[in-house]
Amino acid sequence: MSKKVRLLIVDDEVKFLNSIAQRLEMRNFEVAKAANGQEAIDAAKQTEIDIALLDLKMPGLDGCQVLKILKEEHAFLEVIILTGHGSLDFATECKELGAFSYLPKPYELDDLLEILKDAYMKRFRKKYASDFAMLARLDNLETASHPLEVLKEMLALES
Repeated sequence: MSKKVRLLIVDDEVKFLNSIAQRLEMRNFEVAKAANGQEAIDAAKQTEIDIALLDLKMPGLDGCQVLKILKEEHAFLEVIILTGHGSLDFATECKELGAFSYLPKPYELDDLLEILKDAYMKRFRKKYASDFAMLARLDNLETASHPLEVLKEMLALES
C-alpha cells in the first residue's frame, strides 16, 4: 500500500469543495474537507495533514486567521491559498503569515498539482531536517551525558 499525500481542502463553496476534492482523490491524494475555518482547525487536530488548500474569504474565521492558527499548531504543514477574492495585499499578508503559495480561482489543475508537489517537497525537507537535527543532538547526548540525562532529554524532545 503506497502512502498518499494528506490534503485538507477548506472552502465554504460546497460544490467547489466537493469537485476539487474528487479531482484530487482521483490523483491519489488522501483528502479531508472542511466548509469553514473552525472545521479546518478541528480536522487538522484529528488527523495529520501534509498540505492545506485554504480559501481566503469565508464566514466566521477567514483564511488569514485559519492560516495563522494552522501554522502555529502544525510546524511542518504547508498552506496554499486558493481563492477567487484575493488581491496583491492579501497575497502579501498570507505570505508573511507563512503561506507557501497563493493561487487565484479559476485555476489550472496542472498548475495546482505543480504547487502541491513543491509544497510537499518543502514540507518533506523541513520535517527531515528537523528529524536529522534531533538525531544529531541525541547522538551528542548519548556519548557525553549520564543515562538519566539522555532519557530526560529524549522525553523533552517527544513533547
